[in-house]
Amino acid sequence: MSSLKESVQLNNGIMIPKIGFGTFKIEDGDSVRSAVRSAIRTGYRHIDTASVYGNEKGVGEGIKTCGIPRSELFITSKLWNSDQGYHSTLKAFDKTLELIGLEYLDLYLIHWPKTFNKESWRALIKLNNDKRVRAIGVSKFKVKNLEKIIQDSGVVPQINQVELHPRFTQKELYNYCFKKNIIVEAWGPLMQGMIFSEPLFIELSKEYNKTIAQLALRWHYQLGVVTLPKSVNLDRMRDNVDIFDFTISNDDMARIAAMDQGRIGPDPDTITF
Repeated sequence: MSSLKESVQLNNGIMIPKIGFGTFKIEDGDSVRSAVRSAIRTGYRHIDTASVYGNEKGVGEGIKTCGIPRSELFITSKLWNSDQGYHSTLKAFDKTLELIGLEYLDLYLIHWPKTFNKESWRALIKLNNDKRVRAIGVSKFKVKNLEKIIQDSGVVPQINQVELHPRFTQKELYNYCFKKNIIVEAWGPLMQGMIFSEPLFIELSKEYNKTIAQLALRWHYQLGVVTLPKSVNLDRMRDNVDIFDFTISNDDMARIAAMDQGRIGPDPDTITF
């Protein structure tokens, strides 16, 4: 599946694979180690983890034993809320590198917009300038959050990883990021499993002779959104990236977009952790 290596250029010139492997809720140890190895052997070159997932050590072990050179992989982790602040961000990054066992990350994100975004973002800029991370970005940031850190620092994030799927298309945020040359990356592209009961996707699955997951991920792909599907099942790992031999029509893309109702996950403005 050579198309899995297909990448998009970030605003600092770094290339990121358009499809990544998400590790949220995969337990540390054998589970995530095996899942990461299987994903890489399937063709994935982009692996996403986070401090709060508690599996960075196992992700790193999977990377070390996968048989693929580090230079061919794109590895992301994220700063947790309790570690926000300038010095605490630098310390948290050191811990992440130690756990994952790498000399550098390809992408480091602020996981949620919180009080100390300004200080944390300044620390990420330093890490990027020091070449300890190749690209920096944010997660779950709304337009107002993005505008604030850009205004404070003059540095535009390379990535904004947000909830985006057919039930929550984030049109305003998507358009803002497009204008600012910020790549949008979708977590939960399969609507946390809810997409499998959507009547439109059941119908389109029969028409296109593709799985519901393949249709959803192809919809994101045609929008230019980077996606992070997750599965520990080898067959589903393969199916989730077998999306390059068909195209969803413009009419069906519009029908899918019309499903837009609102977010499924928590609102960054009201979440308390």
